[in-house]
Amino acid sequence: MKNSRRHFLTQTASLAALSAAGRHPPTLEPLAPYVQDGGMQFCLAHFFGMNQQRIELSKQMRVLGAVGGINPRSVGLDSTKAYELSAIKAVKEAWQKQGLTLRVIEGPPSLYEKTKLGLEGRDEEIANFITFLKNLSQAGIDTVCYNWMPVISWARTTMDRPSRGGALVSAFDYEAVKDKPLTSFGSFTKETMWKNLTYFLKAVVPEAEKYGIKLALHPDDPPIDAIQGIPRIMTSAEAFKKMIEIYPSPNNGITLCQGTFASMGEDIPSVIRYFGSRKKIHFVHFRDVRGTRSSFEETFHDDGKTDMYEAMKTYYEIGFKGPIRPDHVPTMAGDSNEHPGYSNIGALFAIGYMRGLIEAISKNRS
Repeated sequence: MKNSRRHFLTQTASLAALSAAGRHPPTLEPLAPYVQDGGMQFCLAHFFGMNQQRIELSKQMRVLGAVGGINPRSVGLDSTKAYELSAIKAVKEAWQKQGLTLRVIEGPPSLYEKTKLGLEGRDEEIANFITFLKNLSQAGIDTVCYNWMPVISWARTTMDRPSRGGALVSAFDYEAVKDKPLTSFGSFTKETMWKNLTYFLKAVVPEAEKYGIKLALHPDDPPIDAIQGIPRIMTSAEAFKKMIEIYPSPNNGITLCQGTFASMGEDIPSVIRYFGSRKKIHFVHFRDVRGTRSSFEETFHDDGKTDMYEAMKTYYEIGFKGPIRPDHVPTMAGDSNEHPGYSNIGALFAIGYMRGLIEAISKNRS
């Protein structure tokens, strides 16, 4: 803001000098008006049904983007598959009636163990997933956040670790899971996991191009080598560089989950700049952690290891305009820990913090 004030004073002095000399000052171009959230699409996750408090808070904060799945039963379609057009349209319309827009499908249907582990029946799963993409396009939804974590997906060993002021956060400690037995699926190799991902991308990305759908792969969380015999391959920025080159396409991109990349030990602004300059960031999880990939805990947005101002500034500089949401917020006083990481009060703190960052950054560059 100091720069803006100095610029104004300099202009004023120059205009006064021109006027004294009898010359007409040039017409000044007005500063561009501030666009809320820097043009980014602020969203909240709604993974546990239509929580009315969360919906009302979303509207009061003017965070009108919803992120969630397709649950046909939630709209009275008990015998309808989640990838069918009628289910997608009904769910989207249900959100519209609440005053929100369903922007991102996170946790898509028909992408399960058969596809990720290369088991019998994967071609049918992939065919249903392609049908899902086609139907999303018809319903006007263009972003899908998916992951490559079969059997054991998002994993934490503690859901209620006390943090600042007694707020509760989730945490992970590899020592607590390293000796657990294999799952019923047995053990796999990283080579097999990469082979299966390649098979999927080559089948699906051309269809995503056809239907205008952005595929946004989420990193493995936690980003360790394996859990109970199931390898994790999306555990570094280098892995994502490899992934986007398997099938180069504007539609083959990533979910930039800052907390997971931070737990990998990656430099967040550098990661944003690399993938953002290539237009590969389709969706952002704005969060932070403290610790390492094998032992970490979630934090408040202003209390982790990442320079969040620099992160947000980099999104602004690369021109990111896509959907962005806070993730894994602490459960704060007065709120329930029934769904760890998705406290309504914690979401208020997160959105306020994010909005303050982007407004300061945007106005300082106007």
